[in-house]
Amino acid sequence: MDLISIFDLTPAELEGLVERGEALKRKRKGGVKASHELEGRTLALIFEKPSTRTRVSFEVAMHELGGNVISLNWNELQLGRGERVRETARVLSSYVDAVMIRAYRHDTVEEFASYASIPVINGLTDLEHPCQTLADLMTIKEYKRTVAGVTVAWLGDGNNVCNSLIGGAAITGMKMRVACPKGYEPDGRIVERAKRMGGEVLITENAEEAAGDADVLYTDVWVSMGDEEERDKRKRDLKNYQLNEDLVTVAKEDALIMHCMPVHIGEEITEGVLNSENSVIFEQAENRLHAQKALLLKLLEK
Repeated sequence: MDLISIFDLTPAELEGLVERGEALKRKRKGGVKASHELEGRTLALIFEKPSTRTRVSFEVAMHELGGNVISLNWNELQLGRGERVRETARVLSSYVDAVMIRAYRHDTVEEFASYASIPVINGLTDLEHPCQTLADLMTIKEYKRTVAGVTVAWLGDGNNVCNSLIGGAAITGMKMRVACPKGYEPDGRIVERAKRMGGEVLITENAEEAAGDADVLYTDVWVSMGDEEERDKRKRDLKNYQLNEDLVTVAKEDALIMHCMPVHIGEEITEGVLNSENSVIFEQAENRLHAQKALLLKLLEK
């Protein structure tokens, strides 16, 4: 089994991962960090893009589950000198038990998975970030007791994180509202797939329409990795979609504030909202560890 897209998971599988993540979190909070479920197993992490939370959470997860981990930079491998993805996938399949790969292009990860004979995990591409969605759903359930029926307002760029969250919402019964300017909409194929599954997805240019009476307010950076050349244009185009104190007032009083990080204060979110009592951003980041532990166990546990 691979996790390339959030749509790779059935409703039962997604619910099971969230529940196991919750159990693993309770266990760790109770002081039990180390276990032996993945003893003798090795996970390779391949990074074509920089990473903080994905790298550290996967490394800690494997160590605490008793396994081994190897972190590899794209340019330190022969991939950086022109070796094809397919050969690298076949070779690594004979060395390690699973690969997590973070790449610029989604089709790179798809190609890697098609030639690998071991589980492959998408650690972020230009199209999706399914591991982030696992942590997001876990966080929402932790604070709202459920995910079904919860209304999430996404504000700003309809990027890879937004795409996966739309899919996760459709699978679990959440409602998605995406507020973004023209040209920044989430991937149309993902939106249509979510709707075919019965998902409720609203795309609007009006931030207040999306945020009105919402249970969750979610934003992300305006300039994603690979978009740096468009920084000034993006900041101009997205300036009306800032998650600020005024926008918070139109959502529900107990609306969660979420952000997948890294945070650029004064751009997509204000300092006051980031550190408000409704912010669960740091808990959301922590839950990457627990949700990914659950995923690794599902893929690798004997």
